[in-house]
Amino acid sequence: MTGFTILGIIAALIGVVLVVNAIRGGVHTPRRAGMLIGGMMLAAFGIVLAGFAIAYERTEPLDLNAVTVK
Repeated sequence: MTGFTILGIIAALIGVVLVVNAIRGGVHTPRRAGMLIGGMMLAAFGIVLAGFAIAYERTEPLDLNAVTVK
């Protein structure tokens, strides 16, 4: 695992914890609503970051100089 994968997983977990904490406390205050929005954004960013890092690790480099004639 690269650092970006680990960072993405950590960000996603922290985001989910923020969302759960905001929902349990009720979203009636601006602070809880901000926690809910921020938690969702952080969770989505972590998932995207980890996903792109995993896809970058798993794929082979693209050889643009290779000639394929069909």
